[in-house]
Amino acid sequence: MVQIPKQQPAPGPAPDAPSPPPDSVPQGTPHSVPTSADVARLAGVSRATVSYVLNNTSAVRISEPTRRRVHAAAKELGYVPHAAARSLRAGHTRMVLMPTPQIAVGPLFSQFFNELQWALSRFDYTVVQYGSLGLTGEEAARAWAELRPVAVLAPDATALGARGVAVLKRSGAKAVFTLGPQRADGAHALLMDQRLVGRAAADHLLAGGRRRIGVVVPEEGGLEAFSRPRLDGVRAAVRAAGDHEVTELPLAYTEDSAARLADHWSAFGLDAVFAYNDEYAMLLMRALQDRDIRVPDEVAVVGADDLMLGRLLRPRLSSVRIELPSGRGLAELVDRVVREPGGKPEVHDVLGASVVHRESS
Repeated sequence: MVQIPKQQPAPGPAPDAPSPPPDSVPQGTPHSVPTSADVARLAGVSRATVSYVLNNTSAVRISEPTRRRVHAAAKELGYVPHAAARSLRAGHTRMVLMPTPQIAVGPLFSQFFNELQWALSRFDYTVVQYGSLGLTGEEAARAWAELRPVAVLAPDATALGARGVAVLKRSGAKAVFTLGPQRADGAHALLMDQRLVGRAAADHLLAGGRRRIGVVVPEEGGLEAFSRPRLDGVRAAVRAAGDHEVTELPLAYTEDSAARLADHWSAFGLDAVFAYNDEYAMLLMRALQDRDIRVPDEVAVVGADDLMLGRLLRPRLSSVRIELPSGRGLAELVDRVVREPGGKPEVHDVLGASVVHRESS
């Protein structure tokens, strides 16, 4: 039988042994969080100068060498300004809140929102996207207001409403904007009139001699804010042209739905279709071609958004190119309203539309 010797405790320091010097503290010991005072000492400037430089204050002139010295010191120390503390001093944050839309807005609008966020960041704003699914009106506004944003860019004016705008302003928001086809009382409006998209498509088809126009209306929920105004735009153009009819064509974004629509195509007696956007246009074109319905000889097809995929189709897809403002221009507008709050709410039409003519029409 093998005996295992008892493990003896490791000898500790003698009771009167001196403590290790500070420089010998083992690696891994947490260090204190660097402060603006630490940055000021390392850069050889005052704490006020550090604050002016790192907060990008334009009211005080700081020389470029001093700015570089402060930024270098902050980087060396790993110092990051405390947003919450700065917000308490100012009464608001530098946050621009962008609630996420309740619907998928497609690649064109996604690119627009990305450009806007980048441009706002160049003005020293922090852009935060807020997932507000299921929240509407005053309830949504209260949830957004808890973050104390300096500005809010809301994608749905009808869901926000005048009461929601008032909640945001009382919480310290200096600028409230709505983006979309409608506006809310008290908010600045960036109007995107989707009727222009339908009108451009219809004018193009009418100019090409087409008279019996169908309009795809997606069956997917949440797209009504885009599809109904586009349908209204087609109807307005057709009414202005005379006694022509417009036929609604409900279509789900599935191959089966497109196939069923194509199976009954002859009953509609149409010679043209505006297919809501390029994706629905591609879906419908494929189904029509599978049934030997020739595009554009028998039916002209126009989409919207001018996606690259539409140019790869045969025949190449005619499409309404939607023209949105530059992200920098809107960022400048937001910054101006934040710096000069209290003015009368402004309304800006920010959507244009023109048809890119290709073989499908």
